[in-house]
Amino acid sequence: MTDELVHLDVAAGVATITLDSPANRNALSAQVRRELLAHLDTAIADGGVRVIVLTHTGRVFCSGMDLKESRGAGAQNQGINEFPAILERIWASPTPVLARVTGPARAGGVGLVAACDIAVAAQNATFAFSEVRIGVVPAVISVTVLPRLLPRAAHELFLTGETFDATRAAQIGLINTAVPAAALDAEVHRYTEALRMGAPGALAATKEMLRHERPAALTDQLAEMQELSARFFAGEEGQEGMRAFAEKRAPSWVH
Repeated sequence: MTDELVHLDVAAGVATITLDSPANRNALSAQVRRELLAHLDTAIADGGVRVIVLTHTGRVFCSGMDLKESRGAGAQNQGINEFPAILERIWASPTPVLARVTGPARAGGVGLVAACDIAVAAQNATFAFSEVRIGVVPAVISVTVLPRLLPRAAHELFLTGETFDATRAAQIGLINTAVPAAALDAEVHRYTEALRMGAPGALAATKEMLRHERPAALTDQLAEMQELSARFFAGEEGQEGMRAFAEKRAPSWVH
């Protein structure tokens, strides 16, 4: 039986999904893709999971697609064909997903980071859109990366393939914060605790709202958002939150 290369651990409402193929620089091999998608599905379906953390073992977060598997394969048999489902599952997950990055992320690995709602990296982590340097196009990952990046930075970094550090990644919007390696776990904990304070249904609806393409007319936008807001004010979570506020206690979902 093949050893598992992606692990899922759930504790205190936090599902930690760990890429554990360090000998292969956590490349997105067929096995890693299969197990990553399966663990995402399991974590998302678990009503007790409030936050998903995507992290890794070894020096490298994720080096992108497994090029050994790609060599010699036709267009219909490339592993990249399976990658959109993973990015979409993270992007559309009703449960917030946080990336914890301690080492280099390249190509598809950067796409994973961008798909997450929040990304925290150690200052010594590096990033690169290395596709053009091996004669391919960063097409699939552009779907999650471009909404995050400043346009000028996207043109520069996609076209040059140059490596950039975590501080710049934060400046251009790819990640939220870059912290010293020793402070990384504390920063991840700060975010997970903040996310656990949110009501699950409200978090899911807020994520959907953030992804939603807005109508062109301001009047239509306001009408759509007014309906959403009123529904949650009158809903179970909204009413519980208001009662908790009035009674000076934590709402039920915090427990």
